[in-house]
Amino acid sequence: MIQQLPVLRVCISCRKTFDRKDLLKITKDNNQGIMLQKGMGRSAYICKSKKCYSDSKIKKKLQKALKTSLEPEFVEIFEKEIASYNNYPH
Repeated sequence: MIQQLPVLRVCISCRKTFDRKDLLKITKDNNQGIMLQKGMGRSAYICKSKKCYSDSKIKKKLQKALKTSLEPEFVEIFEKEIASYNNYPH
């Protein structure tokens, strides 16, 4: 029996490696635009620690990682999503 290894990804803010399940995934899809936690295409990952998602340069890092500019509507949705991670113990 083959044992499944965890899928590891790097947080774009702190550059630490985490299991993919513990990260917030932001994906740029050519057809559907930018999505959270789903989709296929160019992706960036942010860990759920307050230090990372409240980083003042996080929007710039996302734009660079996704190779696109962020729409104001997405920024609002992103801020609502990360507000739910305030008590995450990283």
